Amino acid sequence: MNNNSNANETSQRQAVPFPPMLFDLDGTLVDSAYQHVVAWHETFTDFRMDIPNWKIHRRIGMSGSFFLPGLLREIGHSANSATIKRLEKRHAKYFSPKIKTVRILPGARELLQHLSKIGLPWTIATSGERAKTEKLVKDLHLPESLPIVTGDDVKNAKPAPDIFLFASEKLGVSISDCIIVGDSPWDLLAGRRMKALGVGLRCGGYAKEELERAGAHLVYDDPAELLENLAELGIKEDKARIRRT
Repeated sequence: MNNNSNANETSQRQAVPFPPMLFDLDGTLVDSAYQHVVAWHETFTDFRMDIPNWKIHRRIGMSGSFFLPGLLREIGHSANSATIKRLEKRHAKYFSPKIKTVRILPGARELLQHLSKIGLPWTIATSGERAKTEKLVKDLHLPESLPIVTGDDVKNAKPAPDIFLFASEKLGVSISDCIIVGDSPWDLLAGRRMKALGVGLRCGGYAKEELERAGAHLVYDDPAELLENLAELGIKEDKARIRRT
């Protein structure tokens, strides 16, 4: 084999594209996990359901249609579809005014801007409804063309992998090539089912050990720490690439 062939093969091995990244939203990019807990607490109180806040928090990251049946059965209440719809509607009522108190998590805006700058494909995949999502992402200054996927776009929300699978299709990439970034075990379990690399963030309130058990390859405190350590995921800034984009 001549030197030119060796050089070509080396060049091809080095020209590996950046791994696409799929981000959860609540508790991952915006600090909204505890507003959800309070909204659910207020909802259950209205329906005279005595459910401790810690049990609610343990299920944040799943859609109401997923976590409500199990939670209701624990306290001996009916888990029929009509009851679930009433609870979800009341939760939306209580959560909506709390959106104004939700803040962007440290480094979230800078992380997403950096990924766009270096040409790494990324998007957001959340179990939340689109109307609520549009309000939550307002301060992230997202590109207008970003193909955000919400719970309205799929039949099954997390921990089913549908949302992340649809998001990868929107980006035109294979889900198994993606890095899924989330704050809850449900995000990581969903990605694990599709053989995607998982990265956990502790800013949603789950412990490092819980995220690792669910499939997190690496765990960081928040988006700011993830941004500082992108090289650990094989994502290095390519000056030439940046100039071309």
